[in-house]
Amino acid sequence: MDFLTSFNDLSAEFSVADIAISLTLSFLLSCAIGIVYRWTHRNVSYSQSYVQTLIVMGMIIAVIMLIVGSNVARAFALVGALSIIRFRNALKETRDVGYIFLVMGVGMACGTRFYLLAVIATVVVCLVLLLMYRFNWFAHNVQRQVVKVHVPTDEDYADRIDDVLIRNTDEYEQISIETIRGGALLEYTYTVRLKKAKHAAGLLGELREVTAGQQVTVLTGYDQTDL
Repeated sequence: MDFLTSFNDLSAEFSVADIAISLTLSFLLSCAIGIVYRWTHRNVSYSQSYVQTLIVMGMIIAVIMLIVGSNVARAFALVGALSIIRFRNALKETRDVGYIFLVMGVGMACGTRFYLLAVIATVVVCLVLLLMYRFNWFAHNVQRQVVKVHVPTDEDYADRIDDVLIRNTDEYEQISIETIRGGALLEYTYTVRLKKAKHAAGLLGELREVTAGQQVTVLTGYDQTDL
């Protein structure tokens, strides 16, 4: 009975309205962030579960901040409890980390009842993300290719390959040379930037003329040409 009489429910530190507003607002704002993420995602690595996790994370952070409140001891206790969690999944894009921190910030603002700050921060950051996507900010239009050339080991083909690359590229760099097929062939690997008037097919043809018909491969960010 002493235990029952001494029982103290700390939920009175925040009202039901605080809980409802914090969870609802964090849910809505996290959904808006998830929609922006889906609109601006360009690669094939889009994950529905990642977006759902963002939404749930925003709500969980809001709950955590409600629990912590202004109690420093409680904050340290939660930090210790959460420090045992380890995440093993590697993110496919660096921008995904930014969305995680955005959702965490919004959830913290909702949980600490900075509702206006949460709304304004979500709107401003999402507008910046949409602008960067719409106008393709900071894009680097210089496209480089990787060229792999196979040649017999009985002669030195390096100078002849260099002559072809000089004629067809603005710049090139040899990054590796290794033996393949049990030492019967050498594989030269270069990074190149083709001249505007040149094409990969023409480069392949010229390289095959000086490499005794051996395989030549040009790899780009979008396709692979192989002869």
